[in-house]
Amino acid sequence: MSLPSPWRTDFPALAALEAEGQTYLDSAATSQKPQAVLDALLGYYVSGAANVHRAQHLPGERATRAFEATRSKVAQWLNAASPAQILFTRGTTEAINLLAYGLETQFHPGEQIVVSALEHHANLLPWQQLAQRRGLELLILPLSADGSIDLDQAAQLIGPRCRLLAVSQLSNVLGRWQPLPELLALAKARGALTLVDGAQGAVHGRHDVPALGCDFYVFSSHKLYGPDGVGVLYGRDEALQRLQHWQFGGEMVQVADYHGATFRPAPLGFEAGTPAIAAVIGLGAALDYLASLDPAAIAGHEAALHAKLLAGLAARDGIRLLGEPQVALASFSVEGVHSADLAHLLSEQGIAVRAGHHCAMPLLKSLGLSGAIRVSLGLYNDSSDLERFFSALDQALELLR
Repeated sequence: MSLPSPWRTDFPALAALEAEGQTYLDSAATSQKPQAVLDALLGYYVSGAANVHRAQHLPGERATRAFEATRSKVAQWLNAASPAQILFTRGTTEAINLLAYGLETQFHPGEQIVVSALEHHANLLPWQQLAQRRGLELLILPLSADGSIDLDQAAQLIGPRCRLLAVSQLSNVLGRWQPLPELLALAKARGALTLVDGAQGAVHGRHDVPALGCDFYVFSSHKLYGPDGVGVLYGRDEALQRLQHWQFGGEMVQVADYHGATFRPAPLGFEAGTPAIAAVIGLGAALDYLASLDPAAIAGHEAALHAKLLAGLAARDGIRLLGEPQVALASFSVEGVHSADLAHLLSEQGIAVRAGHHCAMPLLKSLGLSGAIRVSLGLYNDSSDLERFFSALDQALELLR
């Protein structure tokens, strides 16, 4: 069954890649950008680039309006109560590191931070390092066979000493939605703070973050069809007030002299220096673009394409699918075949997939693997992309076996 993407022509890079014989199946790493985002980036520069928040001339005022308009768009996208709950960072990784340093004084020796066994390094290593600095215990929630966090085990591990639960919304390896309502309720009952890593989940549908009930939610623009170099940290007002400042410089100061300073509250108090102005404006354009599309149509297209991907993998001998993925991606290994060798042969045939441990090395080790192949889909992919992938996969496996 043919599954064309009605949005494919909105993304100029797809035509350029196709002209080079390339098939892009690595959107979980970074997405291609629609023309609307490219126009926004170019528009900022050709109309006169200027710094934000600190200039009284027209270019500065124009840049500030566009920059802050994106903050309002992000708040609306997440159904946040106020744009002041939205902080801009360089990406999900920086947002989580900001929290790990900003919350450091909230923890005391012997207390616990709880993460899951499926976490990306970005939502593991900052907490691991914080635990080492502060004498904390880092607990790991185990997984069920399908790749979701085991709720029975979570209920046992999220105890009275838990001060933070940090979990991914959607695994970048296993492609499975996690049981966030139940997990967040367990942590809330213990009075713990909660962080949801939405780097993978944010692109698949609109998420009402206040209804979700987490204290913090983070994601990156470049996976959401926006520019790279910018990310978002959402925080509830009470949670943001717990953060200590972690970077110091221009714009985040209220009053300063040679011997001391006082600092602005969130959001500007956590955005020291010149931000990624063009990228933030581009993120606003990406959100405008996504808001103009039919979310049900996108979900239906991605679901049909994902089913075709899973069926094609299941039909081939020797392929081990990791977990039971629900949306947009599938990771797999092949018995007797190294993932790097397979990825190399696929690349030689113009197929762009991801190979390795996917910045989730502990998870891959727990599965007895040093690496895996990941195929990930964007709204611009279609069935012809998968047909080319499976043809290349069959040729590569024939050579490797």
